[in-house]
Amino acid sequence: MLNLFSLRGLPWTGADGQQKLTAAELESLRSELADIEEREAHMKARLEHIDGILRSARLSGYLYIRTRWKALPGEPAPIDDTKINDWLPRFIVLHGQCIFFYLLSTDLSPQDSTLLSDVVEVGSLPSFTREDEGTRYSFYILTRQGLRYECSHVSQIQVDTWLSALQTGCKVVSESDVLVPNGSSKK
Repeated sequence: MLNLFSLRGLPWTGADGQQKLTAAELESLRSELADIEEREAHMKARLEHIDGILRSARLSGYLYIRTRWKALPGEPAPIDDTKINDWLPRFIVLHGQCIFFYLLSTDLSPQDSTLLSDVVEVGSLPSFTREDEGTRYSFYILTRQGLRYECSHVSQIQVDTWLSALQTGCKVVSESDVLVPNGSSKK
C-alpha cells in the first residue's frame, strides 16, 4: 500500500527493512489529502455557481466603480473630487431584476447589490484621462436612496452596452433623452 505513495523526499521504503513512515506521519498525509480533496470540491462548486450565474446574466464584466451620495436639501454642494483616484475594479453582473457588485469574478457572494426598481436615473458622465492609463469613459447609476454608482471603463463600446442594458432594464431615461414641452429632445 505504501508503494502507491512513492513521492520523492518521503522517508519510507518497502519491505526491505529500511526507514518506514510512522503512523502519525501517515495520518498527517491522509489529513492533508482529505483537505486537498475538500478544497478541490469547494473550487468546483464555486466554478459551477459562477458558471450558472454568468450563463443566465444579461450582462457582466469588470468596471471601475466609485460611490457617492447625493447631497441632501440644504447641504452644500459636494467638493470637486475629480483629482481623487478612488476608482476600484469590481465585477458587475446584471442578472434578473438586480445589479450585483462583486470584488472578483470568482466570489460566491456579492459585496453589494441594487434592485433595478430602485434605480431612478442612469446617464453618461464625461470621459477622463488618468496619467498612467488611457481615456476612461464613464456613466452613473442613481438609486432612490441617493446612492450614486459611478462606473468607468477604457472601452466606449462597453460603456454604451452597459448604459443601453441598464436604461432598458430600469425603464429610465437619461437626462439627454428627456423631452421638453415643444416636443423636441433636450440635448
